[in-house]
Amino acid sequence: MELDLERCYRAVDSRDQRFDGWFYTAVRTTGIYCRPSCPAVTPKRENVTFYPSAAAAQRGGFRACRRCRPDAAPGSPEWDVRADTVGRAMRLIADGVVDRAGVPGLASRLGYTERHLNRMLTAELGAGPLALARAQRAQTARILIETTDLGLAEIAFASGFGSVRQFNDTIQEVYARSPSELRQRRAVRQPEAGTITLRLAYRAPLHIGALLGFLAARALPGIEDADVTTYRRGLSLPHGSATVSLTPGDRWVSATLRLADVRDLAPAVARCRRLFDLDADPAAVDGTLSADPALAAQVKAEPGVRVPRTADGFELAVRAIVGQQVSVSSARTTLSRLLGPVTPGELRGFPSAEEVAELPDESFRMPAARRESIRALAHAVADGRLDLDPGADREESVARLLELPGVGAWTAGYVAMRAIGDPDVFLPTDVAAQRGAEALGLPHSPKALAAHAESWRPWRSYALMRLWRSA
Repeated sequence: MELDLERCYRAVDSRDQRFDGWFYTAVRTTGIYCRPSCPAVTPKRENVTFYPSAAAAQRGGFRACRRCRPDAAPGSPEWDVRADTVGRAMRLIADGVVDRAGVPGLASRLGYTERHLNRMLTAELGAGPLALARAQRAQTARILIETTDLGLAEIAFASGFGSVRQFNDTIQEVYARSPSELRQRRAVRQPEAGTITLRLAYRAPLHIGALLGFLAARALPGIEDADVTTYRRGLSLPHGSATVSLTPGDRWVSATLRLADVRDLAPAVARCRRLFDLDADPAAVDGTLSADPALAAQVKAEPGVRVPRTADGFELAVRAIVGQQVSVSSARTTLSRLLGPVTPGELRGFPSAEEVAELPDESFRMPAARRESIRALAHAVADGRLDLDPGADREESVARLLELPGVGAWTAGYVAMRAIGDPDVFLPTDVAAQRGAEALGLPHSPKALAAHAESWRPWRSYALMRLWRSA
């Protein structure tokens, strides 16, 4: 990956937080690497090297800065947005696929050989899948060391390391501290056993009201709840269940996780980040949309509107099918009946595709055609014919969705936007989008609105969110 050295150095010299996660600054005279916004004295230009990933900096022999903690920077918006193999690989690595299935499992998911995948990632990020996963394991281990009372050997295996020795060597190399020394410098003890609290960084601005309002209006009892300050939900993770509480603040989201198995920390964090769209680049999005006079005033008044995504792609697809041609409140009522009785105060993960496929007819209080659409969806996901995970091939997943009975362009597009994370989806036939367009003085017939939306590429999903807010 080619980095513009002059532009990178200007970002470092100005301590520009917008570039955190885009690249990392390695200082040859100190042997450390930092995020661009590090508050330390700006190093001389001739002493720095720029890397596209923390893993590449570590591979180059540099250790993480203790002051700015570059491993905790927001993820690069490039890997969040890109639909190619490298972007998909980065999302899967963040979700812990390498830790669970190894590099062969990652390569199989992407349809490439291990050797070719390693070449592609090294060319783009300066490090292969093992090094990228190792950097993530080091960050997970540091969080567990500093925020839990788990024994260091437990943390080693919970973080994905193959041995305690590998764990010790990696922590020493990355942080220039042994695990026991990191524990001595640990943060305040967690308030209750089994709870992990951490901060999820993002690029400002973030329109908190729009994000929480959207999720609160669609919250399913027993699965999630939200108010004006906090969003809470249950999660189904690779090794067990979890609950998460997310409270957005200035520059970061406070996340409190209760995990049945600490091995699920990395995938839980990755899914929370995707749910709140925390790796987005609001400057790029708002810059494009504000160029349209019809949107300029709203963008100025409400900067940083995100696309609320999902922690469970199958769940989102079920919601999309149920929500076809009905109001948000009606869809919530139907879904609540599908989920069955709820224990007050309990939050759990959405049922799996296998569980939904086995539900009796009486559980589906909806038209028979819609029930069969959900069943077809469940079987396709359970059989592996349809991938709705973060690393899915977007075009292939949309094509497979459109093959299901009762699934049309609106449903497939909505799933692509919120489950698969496509930033450039537009739904010109959506009634709320048409109302919002009319309110803003834009053409609002489907054909004319779709033509006008071409100027919003590649951020039409974000434009759609703004039309919905104007409806």
